[in-house]
Amino acid sequence: MRHEVESDVQGNVWRVEASVGDRVKAGEVLVILESMKMEIPVVAPSDGVIAELRVQLQDQVQEGEVVIIIDDKA
Repeated sequence: MRHEVESDVQGNVWRVEASVGDRVKAGEVLVILESMKMEIPVVAPSDGVIAELRVQLQDQVQEGEVVIIIDDKA
């Protein structure tokens, strides 16, 4: 099953902590967004492997935008 990980806020991609193919654990920080001078972590909702990374540094994202897809079958 694939999980679409969405941004909770509108902001800029400040750091990318994961790459395609990385194995991640639930709760692990994948991306850090900057919004209104605050750092907002985007975390993995489940264990799995990063199948798609849809953002890069300095990208602007909207609330609800899919930033990463995790495949829990890989």
